[in-house]
Amino acid sequence: MWKWEVADPRGIVVVVHGAGEHHGRYKWLAERWNEHGFDVVMGDLPGQGKTRGKRGHIQSFNQYLDTVCDWVEEARQKGLPIILVGHSMGGLVVIRTLMERNAALIMAVILSSPCLGLSQPPAKSKDLAAKMIHRIVPTMSQNSGIRSELVTRNEEIRELYLKDELRVTKVSARWYQELTKAMRLAMRYPEKFPNIPLLVLQAGEDHLVDKFEVRTWFDHVSTTEKFYKEWDGLYHEVFNEPEREDVFRYAVGFVNLLVT
Repeated sequence: MWKWEVADPRGIVVVVHGAGEHHGRYKWLAERWNEHGFDVVMGDLPGQGKTRGKRGHIQSFNQYLDTVCDWVEEARQKGLPIILVGHSMGGLVVIRTLMERNAALIMAVILSSPCLGLSQPPAKSKDLAAKMIHRIVPTMSQNSGIRSELVTRNEEIRELYLKDELRVTKVSARWYQELTKAMRLAMRYPEKFPNIPLLVLQAGEDHLVDKFEVRTWFDHVSTTEKFYKEWDGLYHEVFNEPEREDVFRYAVGFVNLLVT
């Protein structure tokens, strides 16, 4: 894991990245949180970035939960309020972690376009085939379908994404089955999400995540303080869009209401 620290932090932000990417794509976001007095802790999820093992593959979604718990435990060492920020699949990881693990010191949760449903799920025939394959050859991989023109309208970010040597473009059959299982559990048991202030920042033009599933989940979460903001016209990566400063101001405004 990596840490971006400030002299006198008033809280710690733990950032969980999405599928096919790595923590390095959130350097801008880490710096912005630093400017507002927050330490930042983040790293690469298993099978992503600079981690060991087969890229785009996991045996169990619990590997993601274990990793995030390690980052949160590191953040807890200072005894400060913790803000969990999860993007896309990272948002799903945050949801499942909070459903199943210790939420101590976590002051707030921010989810950007959380992966609670796919905007273009595979045809039923392909889905059935994947279920069979993951039992026989779990590491068999295929293209993830995540393309630069689908994630952001920011041309500079698109170019960097295409040149990124750490980008993961293929995922295994087991990875896909674990992802769909995690989405299913999150949608089925929204009452297991703890009573922690929640902000969902959803892309209005999301070509990867089904925004209607996100809203359905949000509506069923029983959290006392929860806020949903849909950004009209923005693509999936709201923190990488040309309007990202506006998105960040909205996010930090939410946090400032909770952390002095």
